[in-house]
Amino acid sequence: MLNYELNDLQQRQMRGAALSDSKQDESFKVVDRRLFNAEGELRKDVAEQQDREREVAAAPQSPKAAHNPVPATSSSGPVSIDAGRKNIAEPSPAEQPAVDAPKRSAAFENLVRSLGQNAAMLLGGYADPRTGQPMLDLDGAREMIDMLDALRDKTRGNLAPEEDTLLIEMLGNLKLAFMEMTKAAAAAAMQDKAKSHT
Repeated sequence: MLNYELNDLQQRQMRGAALSDSKQDESFKVVDRRLFNAEGELRKDVAEQQDREREVAAAPQSPKAAHNPVPATSSSGPVSIDAGRKNIAEPSPAEQPAVDAPKRSAAFENLVRSLGQNAAMLLGGYADPRTGQPMLDLDGAREMIDMLDALRDKTRGNLAPEEDTLLIEMLGNLKLAFMEMTKAAAAAAMQDKAKSHT
């Protein structure tokens, strides 16, 4: 019964989205920042973005070559390209990376993704292989989200920026999905209660 009503809720949301698509309002843009698609798999654009971030992080950088001006010569002798501008050859201490900055850990990222996928599964993101119906366990999903929250609290300040971003986005997406599923389950329970009184 709950699954039928969830599908009905999804259909109403899709109809509402179709109506809003017909009203082309240029001042408002919705960006989907969820990490997973409806099947609970990592979205293609998110995976591509992570690959690009890894490539940028792996590319060797030469900060001196980027900051040092190349001297040009004129008939009166060498001339600096930066003549008349403030010297920007040395980055400020705030721009320099910390010597003991945390490094990315693939194992940590896999742990976060694993916990996130388990929570998504418990929120109906995957179908039960025996019944083919989405699995919905709000208490189990809450426990998984609480574990990710505890992990974030205990690792605060010790994560690489990419790991921190992954954890924050994962928690945000899961908490939003949890709230939506809790509201849908409460609405379904209210409808069942109303039907039983009539």
